[in-house]
Amino acid sequence: MTAPRLSIAALVPLLVVLGACGIPVPGAPPGRPAPIADRPIDLDGLCMQTEEDGFRENARLHVRDNQVLALSWQMQIGRRGSCNFELGEFRQTQRRPHIELVARDGSGCKLMVWQEPRRITLAHAGCARRCTAGVYEQAWPVMFDPATGRCART
Repeated sequence: MTAPRLSIAALVPLLVVLGACGIPVPGAPPGRPAPIADRPIDLDGLCMQTEEDGFRENARLHVRDNQVLALSWQMQIGRRGSCNFELGEFRQTQRRPHIELVARDGSGCKLMVWQEPRRITLAHAGCARRCTAGVYEQAWPVMFDPATGRCART
């Protein structure tokens, strides 16, 4: 009678481990994200907002036919620090399917702009040097409403 209990007791942890492996279902498509749609971007945007947690942003983005004409973006992450991006510190390297700007100082900092149906997003990557130490991880992208140019509501 003890032998069946031991085998069931040994089987339960094995099933838990196998279940946690995340074995894909046969025939399921891989989880690759969809590519960014190639949409023409025209925006005269100004997003100024303050969140309840003290996060504050002031972003100005002017784009015509996927060419960035003006960009000034400041973020204040509570009392801990800030990040700052100005167009003069970047050069545009790509217009389609999304906009990319690369820092002129060779730091690898990149700004990206893309349009979805309900918003235009301005995001950054590899730009920790443009922020106060320790706050880069809390520096989120800014989203504009393409119809009004103001801050998009998520």
